[in-house]
Parts: sequence; structure tokens; C-alpha cells
Amino acid sequence: LAQVEESGGGSVQARGSLRLSCKTSGFPFAGASMGWFRQAPGKEREGISCINYNGGITYYEDSVKGRFTISRDNAKMTLYLQMNSLEPEDTAMYYCSRASCTTTNVRPFGNLWGQGTQVTVSK
Repeated sequence: LAQVEESGGGSVQARGSLRLSCKTSGFPFAGASMGWFRQAPGKEREGISCINYNGGITYYEDSVKGRFTISRDNAKMTLYLQMNSLEPEDTAMYYCSRASCTTTNVRPFGNLWGQGTQVTVSK
């Protein structure tokens, strides 16, 4: 059974940092592109970053470019998102999933979602 489990969220002040983790199981993580998505209250879920199987391709949505860094550890079957210079606009539930990843876009691949991890950024 394929699963993803997000963790690392929390409440921080603006300009703070958090590191999200996404532990996976049940599918060939080392060969899969992965992405981070977020959903703010009252808004649709949006893709913000992705990475291909070996890290050779990454994508960042404009609002997080230069502040967030995606990475992966294939041996640990884990995806990460380092978030620096957080802004109140980053407040959302964050999810990881398998993804279709190019240098210009990220979309979910399949319907593999965890419970998400909440990030709240105060002024």
C-alpha cells in the first residue's frame, strides 16, 4: 500500500524557517518524481515545488522561488522542503505526493495524499 506522511509543520513568525519531511512507503520512491503542494483556507490546492527521481530537475512556483528548497534522500525514501524567509501568505496545509515534474510545472500524479502538515506564519 503506497503511503506518504508529512511532518515538520508548525507555527512561526514571519522571516522564520521550517523544514518539512515526507516519509514514503509502498512504491518505488527512487524512480518517482515528487512534489510539494499546499492549500490555504478557501483556496484550491496548488503545486509549489517538485523534483525528479535523481534531483536533476526541480521546479519552484514563483512565490516560493529563492526561499524554498526541495530535496530528497532516496535511501531513506524521504522528500524534504526547506522553507526560509516564511511569510504570512505561506500559511497553508502542506502535502507531498507523487508528481509529474518539469522545469516549468508540477502536477499531482495519481491520487496519493497524506494528512498534510500545517504551516502557520504570523506577522
